[in-house]
Amino acid sequence: MTWQVLVHGPLARLDERVSRSLVDSVPRPLSELAADLGNMTVALPVLGCAMAYAVWRGRRAAALCAGLAMALVPLLVVALKEWTARPGPLEPWAAGYYPSGHTATAMVAYVGAAFLVSNRLIPVAVALTAITGTGLILRGYHWPLDVLASVALCLPLLRWPVYAARYGRAAPGARQREGSWGTRTSGTPSRSEDGPTS
Repeated sequence: MTWQVLVHGPLARLDERVSRSLVDSVPRPLSELAADLGNMTVALPVLGCAMAYAVWRGRRAAALCAGLAMALVPLLVVALKEWTARPGPLEPWAAGYYPSGHTATAMVAYVGAAFLVSNRLIPVAVALTAITGTGLILRGYHWPLDVLASVALCLPLLRWPVYAARYGRAAPGARQREGSWGTRTSGTPSRSEDGPTS
């Protein structure tokens, strides 16, 4: 995708034709509302609350990984925006539209929060991300490829909190099977499981 955008290849030209047929196909207030789900002022508090909940439940590694994933979003997105310098659908004089920062923010924030709280929330998080990307396209803030590139960019970032969450859930059972110090009677690890002191 990135190569097609850089050389303005057939895929990029098709992307622009599709976008022009979609912009303002729904009322602007509706597409604006959907696009706003990717604002940092909306998405970051959701992730922050989920991280706090995960820490409270003793899943500090997963919370840390989710926070690091979000911290990497602007670094990666801004670098790609500077490199590609793609103009926007409604602002051809401007540059820096590829990939979509709002889509990346929404995806990492909502999906990351879902992994931290409950896997049953993942479909909701995916839906919120899809609504954000669709709103950005319909409002004319981004081309469709901008949104798809952000999804592809964020998938590897979301593996960190997923792996950390799985490891955090599996570790106590593994320690228990190995006969670690202390007896587990609840989901909260005891201080005696830190190992022998001599």
